[in-house]
Amino acid sequence: MALQRAPLIIAGFVAAGATVGCGGDASRVADDFDPGPTPFEFIAGETMYTGSCATCHGTNGTGTTTGPPLVHKIYEPSHHADAAFHRSVQLGVVAHHWQFGPMAPVEGLPPEQVDRIIAYVRWLQRQAGIS
Repeated sequence: MALQRAPLIIAGFVAAGATVGCGGDASRVADDFDPGPTPFEFIAGETMYTGSCATCHGTNGTGTTTGPPLVHKIYEPSHHADAAFHRSVQLGVVAHHWQFGPMAPVEGLPPEQVDRIIAYVRWLQRQAGIS
């Protein structure tokens, strides 16, 4: 049984976009991070993020006690590309940066909606000085 699970665990780890040397330091934006008004082109993504992601990843992507902040240098595009977010939503993630435990796949989010969520998260990151 354990041998049958190993490929799934390894695939989940790879799907998360993990690389050797990834660090999970505690630096992050303040919980009261205010990105300002959401531009029109990101409002749909914000709405979808609020409905599908904010419970764990927090309002404005600052994290919660159950999920990591997405407005963090670990998730900048040069480290976790948009494809890593797509894989995380589709396949889930084996915990590797943080001590929150694994992320389950998110049901009911087609790729087009994930694209809008990613665009919103990337806007939040830019507002926090993460590019």
